[in-house]
Amino acid sequence: MPVDPAEQPILDAVAAGFPAAVGALGRLVRIPSVAFPGVPAEPLTESAHAVAQLLRDTGAFELVDVRSAEYPTDEGTATGSPAVVARRPAAPGLPTVLLYAHHDVQPAGREELWETPPFEATLVGERLHGRGASDDKAGVITHVAAVTAAISALGDDLGVGIAVFVEGEEEAGSRSFDAFLAAHQDLLEAEVIVVADSDNVSTTVPALTSSLRGNVTANLEITTLEHASHSGMFGGAVPDAVLATIRLLDSLWDQDGAVAVSGLIAATPPAGAPAGPSDEQLAADAALLPGVHTIGSGSVAERLWYRPAITVIGIDVTDVVNASNTLLPSVRARVSCRVAPGQTARDAFAALERHLREHVPFGARLTITDVDLGDPFLVDQSGWAAEEARAALSDGWGAAPQLTGIGGSIPFISTLTERFPDAQILITGVEDPDTRAHSPNESQDLGVLRRAITAEALLLARLSRRTLD
Repeated sequence: MPVDPAEQPILDAVAAGFPAAVGALGRLVRIPSVAFPGVPAEPLTESAHAVAQLLRDTGAFELVDVRSAEYPTDEGTATGSPAVVARRPAAPGLPTVLLYAHHDVQPAGREELWETPPFEATLVGERLHGRGASDDKAGVITHVAAVTAAISALGDDLGVGIAVFVEGEEEAGSRSFDAFLAAHQDLLEAEVIVVADSDNVSTTVPALTSSLRGNVTANLEITTLEHASHSGMFGGAVPDAVLATIRLLDSLWDQDGAVAVSGLIAATPPAGAPAGPSDEQLAADAALLPGVHTIGSGSVAERLWYRPAITVIGIDVTDVVNASNTLLPSVRARVSCRVAPGQTARDAFAALERHLREHVPFGARLTITDVDLGDPFLVDQSGWAAEEARAALSDGWGAAPQLTGIGGSIPFISTLTERFPDAQILITGVEDPDTRAHSPNESQDLGVLRRAITAEALLLARLSRRTLD
């Protein structure tokens, strides 16, 4: 690995601490820390305190605490999920870096689709399987292990200031995020922010994320009847809710599968934007079945990173096992709209709502609830921190990082820029194309985890030698 010989102690410390890091990741995976409404909250508290203890065990921080923040709701106020904060001061003249990750996870979903138990850490080859093994408990462990290695190798020479914010509700919409930042701004203030919640080009090539789409999600309820009726008696003359829902949802796309909602805009890729994967790589990464072709038009990068997309991510309808000859009176669906950079989530929702109401068939009743909004973001890659990050990733991985966009959303990034407008943001991650985050059989490649830890430890060491102008 082409690093300065003086940095060899960093590499040695990462190697020595890696088995403990994998063990800690396994223990975190076993905690079902889901922040969704209606799910027991005790595992979230357990997870937060487990992360706090890992940070205390580094010996690097003057303060480590589990905290939450109140945020406004339509009914008054609510308390957010427990988050973990930590801080060590910078030596005079040196920068402070804020390390972000989240300890909450997606629900397991249908457990019969998992090849291993979702909340048991199971090693299969070089991948650790389990819900949250990658998204984002591996991000948490990357920060913990990198700090551990840096403090072990450098001791008092680790002069960079370090703040840590491990959120507890990212997968549930970061409801208290802005309120938490407002209440803890002095504790989290930094010149550089490292967000370990993105992906990489492959298991051997790292990435720095340069653009993020925003997100609009909402529940739709389509109702046509006051009650269910026999399909043989009324079918063919009376519109049931399933038919109305299918017609309404189908209006969201054109014949090629591209978004057909007026008012949802596409972005022009900025100069120097990444080229994106090839069609062949996209098919392999997405696991397209033989004979199934992609949708939309334009380059893969344009379709994934700079254009809107709409997905139906959930639908409440009678399952096949319980099906009867019945016209259903009402159907619920949850729709996710990815918003291209350059458009606010609020404007995108207005366009989506207008389209839906204009295209409701048969005079059906449409109710829209549980709306979540997150703005897109273009990341400035021109600062000195991005240069340091590119060098650390290159040395830590043994391969030059690529700039990539991400089709998914990290809505809180725009909130971070509003609260810390002078900070340079670096979006890194531990995922790879086969991670399957949010899906059954999520897993973390351990080689990627080790390289991510190495790169971040090198970055911390190098920031300890960089004085602020």
